[in-house]
Amino acid sequence: MAGTARAVLALALCASTAAFGCASGGTSQAPAATTPAVGAAPPMPTGPTAGERLDAALYGFMIGAMTGVMFGGIGAAVGATGLAVYGAVTGRPPLSGGGISGGYGGYGGYPGGYGGYPGSPSGGYGSGPLPRQEAQREADLDSQIETQVAKGNALEQEIEDELKRQEELLKQIDREDKTGAALEGEAAAPAPSQAEVAARANPRLAPSAPGERDLPSAIFEEDQRKVPKGTWGNEREIVAKRLSLDADRDGNPELVRYVDPKTGALLYKEEDRDYDGRMDTWTRYDAGRPAHIERDNDGDGKVDEWQSFGPDGRMVEREVDRDGDGKKDAFYDFAGGSLVSERHLGAAGKVERSLFYEGRRLVRAEEDLDHDGTIDTWTYFQAAGDKEVVSRVEKDTAKRGKPDVIETYAQQGDKTVLTKREEDKNGDGKPDVVSIYEGGKLKERQITDPELVPL
Repeated sequence: MAGTARAVLALALCASTAAFGCASGGTSQAPAATTPAVGAAPPMPTGPTAGERLDAALYGFMIGAMTGVMFGGIGAAVGATGLAVYGAVTGRPPLSGGGISGGYGGYGGYPGGYGGYPGSPSGGYGSGPLPRQEAQREADLDSQIETQVAKGNALEQEIEDELKRQEELLKQIDREDKTGAALEGEAAAPAPSQAEVAARANPRLAPSAPGERDLPSAIFEEDQRKVPKGTWGNEREIVAKRLSLDADRDGNPELVRYVDPKTGALLYKEEDRDYDGRMDTWTRYDAGRPAHIERDNDGDGKVDEWQSFGPDGRMVEREVDRDGDGKKDAFYDFAGGSLVSERHLGAAGKVERSLFYEGRRLVRAEEDLDHDGTIDTWTYFQAAGDKEVVSRVEKDTAKRGKPDVIETYAQQGDKTVLTKREEDKNGDGKPDVVSIYEGGKLKERQITDPELVPL
């Protein structure tokens, strides 16, 4: 193993120090010894030998690997490579103050120089400034080291960024897994019974406020928001914890909950029920229970349904904009868990039809059949088994503001037939003409005002 490392470092040494005459095979060919001429300047030192460079590189390789291992495998590789190159170029063991085997007495720390060559004016090169080529080589070496350090720093930053990205990815996967599990659990809930379905489908039964899906808090993104006074009907500014869920990861949350940071009670909720990227349901809470809901049912960005709920969780009022003009035109009132009345407006904004219920049965209807803004027809109903049938109809045909025609109906088999018709022709509040029917046909007519004869 050491031999292999030494061979690899020798090749690196050859590549790094070609200017110093490294031969193939990782060995050095020393120049032939020559005797300096009398009076000539001492020969320029040739620097560390190939063996010294190889030893320094191997030493730097081991030191760099041991030092860099604290940063993981990549750190060890960067440290080993950097210090091995340093040792191969300089011939000095990295992190030491002197040369190898006494060859370069003070090369690792200037001044000190090359240990002194006899015959030199200063007793060697140790006491004077470095030759220009040596200073340049040292500068180049420093530049190489700085480059390697910069590369190492950049690599460490890349690794740190990648680790952060992977951590965020794991968090996202965890949120998605928990979201899927929660939705699967909700889908696996037992189906409602037939009685529950019938009750929900009964428009005369006050609907219950929608329940909250039991979703783990880990799947929500969390922050805090200040809610200005009046935003939700609140009497003062409040601080709420905002929990948002983007289940389909399109950048638009499908569910946003605002809760009291201290109690955890729900304050407000926004929903995108059709997953089109726009909120379409807004719920305001009172003491943690739904108190008021607004909905955009046609997706035009405007509220077209308003619902209010009582302390028992049952609906007490429902208002609807049926034609999408931004104005409420249908009103439903509930009491005791049951529908008690409904009103419908016409194009002129006046009530054109009202229905009244008792015990969830229709008992009376009031209508403006000629659309003049005034009620002109009253219809009364009675129970016939599980059905409601007409029992009497009153009409204001003369536009006096009160009925002047009264029709009475009865059940014959499965049919509703007219049995009597009373008419107030002169508007004195008393019937002037009474017509009797049998089997749906006129049987006799009674006239109390002689002026009406013949009709």
